[in-house]
Amino acid sequence: MNIERQRRAPIYEALEQLKKKRVVPFDVPGHKRGRGNPELVELLGEKCVSLDVNSMKPLDNLCHPVSVIKEAEELAAEAFGAEHAFLMVGGTTSSVQSMILANCKTGDKIILPRNVHKSAINALVLCGAVPVYVEPKTDQKIGIALGVTIEQMEKVLQENKDAVAVLINNPTYYGICSNLCELTELVHKYGMKMLVDEAHGTHLYFGDNLPINAMKAGADMSAVSMHKSGGSLTQSSLLLTNNGINADYVRQIINLTQTTSASYLLTSSLDISRRNLALRGRESFEKVVNMAEYARAEINAIGGYYAYGKELVNGNSVYDYDVTKLSVYTQGIGLTGIEVYDLLRDEYDIQIEFGDIGSILAYISIGDRIRDIERLVGALADIKRLYEKDSTPIFSGDYIQPTVVMSPQQAFYSPKKRLPIEETSGRICGEFIMCYPPGIPILAPGELITDKIINYILYARNKGCSLQGTEDLHADYLNVIE
Repeated sequence: MNIERQRRAPIYEALEQLKKKRVVPFDVPGHKRGRGNPELVELLGEKCVSLDVNSMKPLDNLCHPVSVIKEAEELAAEAFGAEHAFLMVGGTTSSVQSMILANCKTGDKIILPRNVHKSAINALVLCGAVPVYVEPKTDQKIGIALGVTIEQMEKVLQENKDAVAVLINNPTYYGICSNLCELTELVHKYGMKMLVDEAHGTHLYFGDNLPINAMKAGADMSAVSMHKSGGSLTQSSLLLTNNGINADYVRQIINLTQTTSASYLLTSSLDISRRNLALRGRESFEKVVNMAEYARAEINAIGGYYAYGKELVNGNSVYDYDVTKLSVYTQGIGLTGIEVYDLLRDEYDIQIEFGDIGSILAYISIGDRIRDIERLVGALADIKRLYEKDSTPIFSGDYIQPTVVMSPQQAFYSPKKRLPIEETSGRICGEFIMCYPPGIPILAPGELITDKIINYILYARNKGCSLQGTEDLHADYLNVIE
């Protein structure tokens, strides 16, 4: 990586030049640098609103970049060790979906673990590909899905030699990493493309002694959520390609769904954040690792909680662990993760990333401070003292492996009828239902509804999880295939 080149931020520099020219705007957006919407200026600030501009020759165009955006993408590719990088403004959802749409068409098989983000299964609804799920093992104590093992993958590859691609989420929301190098080598041996959902792995490209990143492991494409651990604005992401993937074709796929009015606030934030990581990433993520490890030790010292880490590594189903993830099992104090999540927010003014049935996740990144960590630790100690209950776990597992009866696309567009959730056992689901975050579907279109799944949904709802994906906004009813 050329450090001198990485000091450039071409989109940011072009915006600075535009500001100096005092151009009179007779284009969109209609707020005209904020003059038409003073309340928006008051909220966001004049500088921010003045940079919310439309594509023009000096600023290039994200759909067909030829100048400053093209240079920004080249710098991102160099920084991340990829052949090409696309700036994405539809979140990592759009990056994941573009990977799948670029490799799969109607009827094609794609192999993936069932605990993928909903964006991956949404892509199957759009393109008509058929999922073949490789079921990861579950840690029996903390109830989270582990990584995909070589043995599991080889078995599924042997049984589905006609599949076109494999998608792996690495690291998972909880920090679990699979053996990405060997999995990629195996997938390539069968002539398939290796796609990696790296939404939670931006820092793997810049930190020392962290799990290997997808590009270094030899994957073909990777979706990287820069706004999560990379410091860019929410909704900004990168799509990376490798191994001679046709970048011009991928651009065409991206342009099928991505906006033609890309936000320069988002693209410039990607540009500036890439520069920041290239110049200071290693130093920054060393601090993140130290803070996360400190928090892990302090939380475990409280008792009852279990902030898990590297001790989970077994070289197989947990090949490595991302220690920047502060995942904490809470059922040891008799509370679900969502109950602790709610208490932290409502009683202690602490907003963590999510709480599910068994765990919470506090996202530690380049913007955190040690005093914030200490406040979190103190609040968790207080919650244990004030709210601890019988610690007998009721449910485990961050998802239940459902049976696929028909493809997501076929089910989604089939005639459906609405039934109360309690009356849907034995039916085929016609929509999504999930706790969000983390956005892993409990049920997806085309999957068989069982009593166990219904009980899980009702328990999650009773404990305060936000159920999403259903046509019924209250999630009292489910659409099933007629």
